[in-house]
Amino acid sequence: MSAHEAKHSERRDGGAVKREAIPTQTILILITAGVVLHFIQWVLLPFAIAGIIAYLCTPFINWACARARKPRALIATGVFAAILLIASLIGWLGLPPLIRQLTSLVTDLQGMIERLARGTIGNGKIILFGEPMDAAGLAQAAAAGVRNWIGQTGQAVTLGAIATAGTLGLFLTIVLLFYFLLSGPQIGRGLFWLIPYAKRAEAEAIWTELDPILQRYFKGVILVLVYAAVAAYIGLGVVLGIRHAVFLALLTGILEFIPVAGPAASALIAGLVALRNATGIGSIIGYALYAIALRLSIDQLLGPVVLGAAARLRPPLIIFCFLAGGVLFGAVGVILAVPAALAVKVTLAEARGEPLAADESREPKTAIR
Repeated sequence: MSAHEAKHSERRDGGAVKREAIPTQTILILITAGVVLHFIQWVLLPFAIAGIIAYLCTPFINWACARARKPRALIATGVFAAILLIASLIGWLGLPPLIRQLTSLVTDLQGMIERLARGTIGNGKIILFGEPMDAAGLAQAAAAGVRNWIGQTGQAVTLGAIATAGTLGLFLTIVLLFYFLLSGPQIGRGLFWLIPYAKRAEAEAIWTELDPILQRYFKGVILVLVYAAVAAYIGLGVVLGIRHAVFLALLTGILEFIPVAGPAASALIAGLVALRNATGIGSIIGYALYAIALRLSIDQLLGPVVLGAAARLRPPLIIFCFLAGGVLFGAVGVILAVPAALAVKVTLAEARGEPLAADESREPKTAIR
């Protein structure tokens, strides 16, 4: 019998597991923390992203420090520089042509819409809101609508606020990533210090069980990101023949790490480039079908299956965690929903004295038939 199984067996008394009631004070603290996190969810997003990247890099840093016998500061700085170098290289190779595409789209919006409409309806006219309109009229009306929408004071302020917040969030994430890589163990010990002394041994036992599960889960997330990039290249480059498909595919994979906002941004950017190069309504329909197929394959098929297998959670529970986390806490909730569910699962197993590695494929004896 292993030490872990022996520890669990000691908690059983006459075949019944001893369960300790959760104090009311703990419940109130958890509820209060949930309300506070709901109101500061966007503040937490850079911390969550930087923390997860640092958490994934920590095993390599620890291994490199032990193997090379070098200070952690030196290894962590090297890993941080490598991450920045890769990100900068992708941006340097892909951003200039993408910016040119988007700039030409903005400066020639009316002409692009007219060419697209002419490729769809030819030189004829269609009835729109009771008025006959040709390709030039459609382009003029669409361009005027876009200009009026952007010209509204509220929309301009919103777009400016989003751009400013995104820029500040990016720099904050970079700074936090460096500190987390450099001081990860100290931060972890500080978090354990917040736990009452009498509960620290129990918390350490829970973390011992939870750590490898989280590692498997986030490796599954990386697999999903790789799939998103490959599928995006096949759809954008091979099938649709869109220019700069390699960069757009890499951007899709990277932004997939940021839930909700990331996929929406990648779909919008790729859609604008596809619209710039579209020759008819068939091109737009093709891109729409690609975007729908990509999202369904990630959100409803591959993601729940892969992440569920890595985390030993059922795919329906994975989907529920994503949706509930997004509704309650936005992007941060989607990122941390499954890790939170895993933490609850491990904590309950530890409190009940149940071995977590039990065969979950078997139906429990108390299952309703």
